[in-house]
Amino acid sequence: MICILIKNFDELIARKEREAREKALKLIEEGLLKADPKEAVKRAISFDGEALIVDNRAYSFGGKLIVVGAGKATGKMAEAVEEKLGSKIFGGVIITPKGTASQYRLKKIKLMEGDHPIPSVDNVKATKTIQELVSGLSEDDVVLCLISGGGSALLTRPAEGIHLKDIQHTTQLLLRSGASIDEVNAVRKHLSAIKGGQLADTIYPAKLISLIMSDVVGDSIQAIASGPTAPDISTFKDSIEILQRYDLWDAVTDTVHKRLSAGFKHEIHETPKPGDKIFDNVHNMIVASNRASLNAMFDKANELNLNSLILTTYMEGEARHVGRFVSSIIREIYYHDKPIKKPAAVIAGGETTVTVIGDGKGGRNQELVLGAAFGIQGLRGVAVASIGSDGIDGTCDAAGAIADGYTITKAKENGIDPFKHLKNNDSYTFFNMLGDCIFTGRTYTNVNDFTVAVITD
Repeated sequence: MICILIKNFDELIARKEREAREKALKLIEEGLLKADPKEAVKRAISFDGEALIVDNRAYSFGGKLIVVGAGKATGKMAEAVEEKLGSKIFGGVIITPKGTASQYRLKKIKLMEGDHPIPSVDNVKATKTIQELVSGLSEDDVVLCLISGGGSALLTRPAEGIHLKDIQHTTQLLLRSGASIDEVNAVRKHLSAIKGGQLADTIYPAKLISLIMSDVVGDSIQAIASGPTAPDISTFKDSIEILQRYDLWDAVTDTVHKRLSAGFKHEIHETPKPGDKIFDNVHNMIVASNRASLNAMFDKANELNLNSLILTTYMEGEARHVGRFVSSIIREIYYHDKPIKKPAAVIAGGETTVTVIGDGKGGRNQELVLGAAFGIQGLRGVAVASIGSDGIDGTCDAAGAIADGYTITKAKENGIDPFKHLKNNDSYTFFNMLGDCIFTGRTYTNVNDFTVAVITD
């Protein structure tokens, strides 16, 4: 198998630990292939001449069929919808990240671009266009909503009394705080006029079908892209507690204080909750997920004659600490053949966090691998790799990184201090100097992160 998505595959395997590295990268490639948005949507929908078939359910429509959505994978998802439904589509709008719209060929669905992860005026303009398109529909109409990771930022419209700068500032604080994505989204929902089920409220009473690519741990629909078409279980009270938990309550703007406090006092309406009638005609379906990709990686590991184990799809925590834990499992297998025997592959998925204390460059996957590199130092026939499935790790151009038992030694021999780089959140610079960053470019999908450890000896 030649890796077609990992651009620097040949360079990455040209090391002492060629076999372990090659197998680790092939497993990651398999996970990316399984997460292809176009194929996922094609599997999920069909048209029998009279009705739209989704998840073995038939949706007839005497009115319009409108397609909307937002996220890193929605361009490919929209292409699949047009191929399947073609002339049946009345129109639509999707929001993709800046610089990606030219990658897609659409006739009925309009492409608009927005900024990620910090929203801009363009995001608000595009979101307003979507809301206007789906307002005032009847129960004879059907809206097909395409949602994927990145949708939280791309689908942005400030709530009444909130300004874009308030959302930008709050988002920046939360993303640097170490808060989980569920916590970040809970706050964003309560500063928004579209997240947390509010898009479904706009679309009601039309039928609403959401095809969702999950990028959150546990595949919680209300958390993916901040759940624009799902009931919201979080509250204004939760939002305040999250900001206080991460010592951010005094750092957010007075406008944010005012809105969240008013919501806590029940002076303004909460986001739509479970049981609300607006969800009676809503069907949310996950079409691709981290779990599906990990299952494909598991099967590929068996093909490569590796005893394989899916450790978890719920991987969370501080990236460097998760990396140390992964290295402890590698050592257990290396020395004791537990919990599986060598040759082995340990596969995990989820999304870690980084509490930024330095001014370096990197991302959670590279920091995880750097944390693991210390624990596997000196081990032969071992490699560990981790990437963001969207091809972007943090704010750099790498998807992730790979390390083996020689990584720390090689760094020190070249005058590179791994402890200094870890302390400064500078994992990208560390791996880039060693030639061990994984580059895929944008993958136009997003199903969380993949972490793989291979032990061959």
